[in-house]
Amino acid sequence: MFYFQLVIMAGTVLLAYYFEYTDTFPVHVQGFFCFDKTFSKPYPGPEDDSKAPPALVYSLVTAIPTVTILIGEVTTFFVKAEGAQEKTIVTADCCYFNPLLRRIVRFLGVYSFGLFATTIFANAGQVVTGNQTPHFLSACRPNYTVLGCQSPMQYITERRACTGNPYLVASARKSFPSKDAALSIYSAVYTVMYVTLVFRTKGTRLTKPTLCLTLLSLAVLVGVVRVTEYRNHWGDVLAGYLTGGAIAAFLVTCVINNFQQTASALPPLPPQRPQPPHGMPLSTLPRVESPLEKFQDFHTLRSHDHQPYLCPAPPDVLLPSRRFISSEV
Repeated sequence: MFYFQLVIMAGTVLLAYYFEYTDTFPVHVQGFFCFDKTFSKPYPGPEDDSKAPPALVYSLVTAIPTVTILIGEVTTFFVKAEGAQEKTIVTADCCYFNPLLRRIVRFLGVYSFGLFATTIFANAGQVVTGNQTPHFLSACRPNYTVLGCQSPMQYITERRACTGNPYLVASARKSFPSKDAALSIYSAVYTVMYVTLVFRTKGTRLTKPTLCLTLLSLAVLVGVVRVTEYRNHWGDVLAGYLTGGAIAAFLVTCVINNFQQTASALPPLPPQRPQPPHGMPLSTLPRVESPLEKFQDFHTLRSHDHQPYLCPAPPDVLLPSRRFISSEV
């Protein structure tokens, strides 16, 4: 089962790579209206010039959950009582896995799978829909004279309508949903649920809400930056929020059981004696006395022999003694 999960993880990473860095899945080409103001925003420049560049977003998306889970698991493992610590066998009867390492690998592995799954969902939506960004016409640079645009209501469907950089034009057709917004909210929701369900704070009630609201605010800020820089529409950002949040909630709730230990890790219950049905007593078996019980009974009898006998004799034993006394007199 472990190797099967590795195969699924490898397939997910490979599919995300093909969506992101190859032309295996071509983008759907949508038409546009002449002089459409919705797509006529100025070109904001390359992604690296953004206030929330992909390098920064991906670094935070990777680092914040990893550091949070490591701190939480190490703290929980050393604070938890020894009898309550999780002890499990993972692969076979001879292979034991440290419970601390097991939980860390489990939670971070599921998080990594969800991260690549969110990337696949976002890229698939962009490729299938082909929705244009707000700066699409600035990147496309259509020649309206050659296209014969006479009114804003004229719809252009020609594939060679754009004269701009083909790479920029292809990137400008990938707007719905916003991938950066989806990854940011996925990371935030996953980390917030971990902090809420695992962390146990004493002495203050505002630590967890403050941390959770900070993480959510950072995710929302990424989407706001995408809109203000004319890289995505509000609908694209909201769709990204819905995609990433749904994947995070599904994985935490249905896959890793709200960060709780698995049922197999629980200690087995002691066997219970069967209870007889009502009105039907159990058949009793002959009792076998152990040598220890015999030794204890022997010492009990010896202790009774050294004590004075206080009980009166029975009447039939006293009568002959009386007769003997009277005959001597």
